[in-house]
Amino acid sequence: MLKVFADRGGTFTDIVAVTNNQAIIDRLSKHPERFLIVPLPNQQWIIVYKLLSENPEQYQDAAIQGIRDIMGIASNEPIPNEAIEVIKMGTTVATNALLERKGDRVVLFITKGFKDALRIGYQNRPNIFARQIILPTMLYEQVIEIDERYDAKGNELISINIEQVKRNLQAVYHTGIQSCAIVFMHSDRYPKHEQQIAQLAQEIGFTQISVSHQVSPLMKLVSRGDTTVVDAYLTPILRRYVNQVASQLPGVKLMFMKSDGGLVAAEQFQGKDSILSGPAGGIVGAVQTSKRAGFELVITFDMGGTSTDVAHFKGEYERQLDSEIAGARMRVPVLAINTIAAGGGSVLFFDGSSYRVGPKSAASNPGPACYRRGGPLTVTDANVMLGKIHPQYFPSVFGIDGNLPLDQDIVIQKFTQLTQEIQAATLNDCTPEQVAAGFIAIAVENMANAIKKISLQRGYDVTRYVLCSFGGAGGQVACLIADTLGMKKIFLHPYAGVLSAYGMGLADVRAIRERGVEQPLNQVLIPQLQQLMAYLENQAISEIDEALSQVEIIRKANLKYEGTNSTLTVNFADDVVVMRQEFETKHQSRYGFIQLEKNLIIESASVEVIQKMDTPEEPLINRTRSLEQAPKPVDIVRMFTADRWHDTPVYRREDLQPEDSIDGPAIVVEKISTIVVEPNWQARLTTKNHLILDRKY
Repeated sequence: MLKVFADRGGTFTDIVAVTNNQAIIDRLSKHPERFLIVPLPNQQWIIVYKLLSENPEQYQDAAIQGIRDIMGIASNEPIPNEAIEVIKMGTTVATNALLERKGDRVVLFITKGFKDALRIGYQNRPNIFARQIILPTMLYEQVIEIDERYDAKGNELISINIEQVKRNLQAVYHTGIQSCAIVFMHSDRYPKHEQQIAQLAQEIGFTQISVSHQVSPLMKLVSRGDTTVVDAYLTPILRRYVNQVASQLPGVKLMFMKSDGGLVAAEQFQGKDSILSGPAGGIVGAVQTSKRAGFELVITFDMGGTSTDVAHFKGEYERQLDSEIAGARMRVPVLAINTIAAGGGSVLFFDGSSYRVGPKSAASNPGPACYRRGGPLTVTDANVMLGKIHPQYFPSVFGIDGNLPLDQDIVIQKFTQLTQEIQAATLNDCTPEQVAAGFIAIAVENMANAIKKISLQRGYDVTRYVLCSFGGAGGQVACLIADTLGMKKIFLHPYAGVLSAYGMGLADVRAIRERGVEQPLNQVLIPQLQQLMAYLENQAISEIDEALSQVEIIRKANLKYEGTNSTLTVNFADDVVVMRQEFETKHQSRYGFIQLEKNLIIESASVEVIQKMDTPEEPLINRTRSLEQAPKPVDIVRMFTADRWHDTPVYRREDLQPEDSIDGPAIVVEKISTIVVEPNWQARLTTKNHLILDRKY
């Protein structure tokens, strides 16, 4: 039995595997520097493994290579599929294609007269004082207007001229475009014309046909159209990636993480659901492990190599319907994640007058300067300069053969050079370590602002929350971020460095179905809504299509005041008064006022069906030392923090036992991450092997 949970990030691919195969464990135990092995109850083990996402000289796909390394199979041998029970993955393939605009060529078929509707959009101006407005590039290459029309009541005003449309489709197909998006007026309610065109496109040979009434069955032509185009643009790339993985694992149950935090079978994985596939795994991992640790109010903080993702949790996953990612607008339920371009690989530079961090990332190739590939100075290098990361406690996976430690000398050399430039430009007397600390302070401020956006700006008191820090670089700055925000508790799971991958294993299968309603909310409407909910529930259940043992069903309604456009999601109830009360409580918290005289409109309804999965148990650990005995540091190193050098003890995470507490400044090293305990902080270990950091005063 082998279960594999993988997250392919921008810099590293993380793998967490659960097995009961003694032979695998015996073999991997000989390489403690590469694999972290944790025993579970009833003769099972968890294996944690990290490798670079892109290493073209060594392998084609990091996730497949990771499985080969764990099972001990050479790259030319087939993987024995009967040995693997399930693989659950999150991937950034679609996200990267969107960021780099490397999706498939797409043609848009739209109702005649609306050729430019998606380009014009809603004419909102994100930067009100910008004198030159740069519109995002459109994802479609061509637009074909189709002479068809329904009115808002469902009367057919113009029927489709099949022969004419056929010729148009044929002409586009011969230019080499094989992916199409079909978006017609009012088709969320009256989809017949879209179905006709989809049928023709299929006959002609289009390989990807995204139809708006299936992709996003909600009103508003522009957002429905945008979502459909994104789907047509990304699904082919995703399909190829999924097929490439599946071809090496014939017969293995393969599941992917969707942007809404649920798992789905590989063959049902679509472009529109994949944008936040990796980060969603992190949110699920953070929330589920925080709940196991007894925390109900959580700010998740995931700092990886390329970016940092933050989210807010107060009892249930927060989702948003409208989102804009990399200049592309979408209207599908995604976890409310705020992402900023600040990670361990964010490039540091001085622009002549001020320090800048990111948004450019050094990624995994060439990576930070210390990775020995000639990369630029990054946040990771700043932490090396400050003595918060030490090469001897970091995996030795660098250099041509992938077996050398981090290069500290190049970091000191580059920071010394940068300091001289800064001194010449500003006439300020500063040392290389002060420059590095200055860059870290800016990165921390950027990340703290991202957290303020999802908490303070929405009426939540962040000081009552725990900061669940994870991702390879999270532990290095968690205390600094908490200090900036006035937070008093930090939670670090033993798998914090690979929590996005672990989250794949803790996730459930989820199917969400929604439908536009756009009617005044009153008691008369309730029977109609109940009917709609039952219909959506059946649709969602048919997607899961497994032996439905444990199923949870959540019904939601999106409400807004008449004449406004800001919806809030409430639990669906048979009593209108109950829904109105919940809406008003949320409105008061979010906007600071309520309007009692206004009617409520129910914009749309949604049903989520959740099928519970088997999730890995976590072992309890026992104390074997006496309570008087403090943990022994393995080293004393110099670390620069709070504007001076400190002699700082270094502890290994595996040497710590329950009830141990460590006062900062200190460094706790793990195989998969480094945790910096700043002055004024205290770290203690619990019986669940959770590290809790408390601010002392």
